[in-house]
Amino acid sequence: MGKMKTHRGSAKRFTRTGTGKLRRFKAYKGHLTGKKTAKRTRNLRQGSLVSKSDARRIDNMIP
Repeated sequence: MGKMKTHRGSAKRFTRTGTGKLRRFKAYKGHLTGKKTAKRTRNLRQGSLVSKSDARRIDNMIP
């Protein structure tokens, strides 16, 4: 019997916390940061948790 493969794109973007929740990083920080305020780019560095509705979908992609 075969096994489900891990979705590699999702594995690079999401990590599990110690309690099993999914952690993600914020978008809009890759480039063009010169026009954004220092406060805005600083806040984009902090990760956040995936919402419950999205977590159900992502759970199947990451073991």
